[in-house]
Amino acid sequence: MATFVDRVVLHATGGDGGHGCASIHREKFKPLAGPDGGNGGNGGSVILEVDPQVTTLLEFHHLPHRHAPSGTQGMGDHRSGSTGEDLILGVPDGTVVKSPDGEVLADLVGTGAQYVVAAGGRGGLGNAALASPRRKAPGFALLGEPGESADVVLELKTIADVALVGYPSAGKSSLVAAISAARPKIADYPFTTLVPNLGVVQAGDARYTVADVPGLIPGASEGRGLGLEFLRHVERCAVLVHVLDCATLEPGRDPISDLEVIEAELAAYAGDLSIEGGRVPLTERPRIVVLNKVDVPEARELAELVRPELEARGLRVFEVSTASHEGLRPLTFALAEMVAQARRDAPEPEATRVVLRPRAVDDAGFTVTRREAAGAVWFQVRGEKPERWVRQTDFNNDEAVGYLADRLARLGVEERLYAAGAVAGDEVRIGPETNSVVFDWEPTLVTGAELLGRRGTDARLDDHSRPTRGEKRAEFKERMDAKAAARAELWTERQHGVWTDPDKD
Repeated sequence: MATFVDRVVLHATGGDGGHGCASIHREKFKPLAGPDGGNGGNGGSVILEVDPQVTTLLEFHHLPHRHAPSGTQGMGDHRSGSTGEDLILGVPDGTVVKSPDGEVLADLVGTGAQYVVAAGGRGGLGNAALASPRRKAPGFALLGEPGESADVVLELKTIADVALVGYPSAGKSSLVAAISAARPKIADYPFTTLVPNLGVVQAGDARYTVADVPGLIPGASEGRGLGLEFLRHVERCAVLVHVLDCATLEPGRDPISDLEVIEAELAAYAGDLSIEGGRVPLTERPRIVVLNKVDVPEARELAELVRPELEARGLRVFEVSTASHEGLRPLTFALAEMVAQARRDAPEPEATRVVLRPRAVDDAGFTVTRREAAGAVWFQVRGEKPERWVRQTDFNNDEAVGYLADRLARLGVEERLYAAGAVAGDEVRIGPETNSVVFDWEPTLVTGAELLGRRGTDARLDDHSRPTRGEKRAEFKERMDAKAAARAELWTERQHGVWTDPDKD
């Protein structure tokens, strides 16, 4: 069973908003009490929050589908529905939220950092909130909006000051265990470390964290071995430590070739430079070379042989032994010095700026586009307000449909349809292609008190058209012709003896 997970796909759905209530207050001696329908409650949102007690994404691995509570429906007597509670999900510090396409949506660093994955839907207004001097007792209410649905990728990138990189079985876990209180699994076979291990090192007054990353092999940046899965944990580290095995018995390997292979893999790895701590490429970060296992005589001789060449490349070299703890103290103080320098060079965190983006003067908040496909022509309306209003409309209520028509007309949708060349009877679609409301457009009349009938109806949707004089004449002529044809048929039947009585004859 997995105990450490650093990459999961989260399917989040916000809670639906509650429907508004259409109710009329009824009380003795108050015949005209008016509407008293309450508003629906807002749905809860799915929020990610950094929790210092959470260290892995294992919980999302077992339960990837999360749904926030929905709001309840409004009720009469001005009682609003309850609001759904936000579903707050704890994530480790250093979690990066990405879209399925790989776009970085949020970098959660620091306790309490939050990101709203799926917002809850708005609650619908009751008829009490929709009442106006022109519509004193609405017979409808607005529906609640459905909550947002989103699929995001969560990646955990360990926040550490120093990263230990190297081949499998180079002694990285042993080094972490020797300089800190961490106790990772240590064995004499490759890929013993399957998950990153963190250790806290105290060097004098300085304290920093060290990450032991699973071993890298040639092709790790392309997915070979375990390197690609855990190279992301190196992105935030300020200092890189190359742990080179001087006592390896594998043919074709030596400290110089191992260093060149690991450097090539780090250079080939395309990390996310937009996240906190990942703005400097891995090849440009300060590094130290550790020649490990010098307690073996042959390894000490090899370390003394390759040290001048490594120093000629401008690298600081330390010969250590995790078994005898030789050279560990100078190494820890050197790392503390480099970490302190990296912290001083790090840019000061800037205060969050409030960016105001006012709407353009000619921005109506929606667009009307003429579409044509397979010989059919329609007009597509896209915009936040029109689409939200359509979702909140109960199309089984004529008065609600008339209210929607009034809102669209006030917004200027009809004027844009006229400008786009639409005529009465053309097909209009509001919303995206996959889920839109389709209707045949008829220019609406501006509503007034004289057009309001009984609750739940709209006079503009009733057919009260009066026939013209020509239509009346044509109808009368058709009726007279039908009567004449019927009389002629009856006379013909009579002449042919259809109506004769055999007994009397």
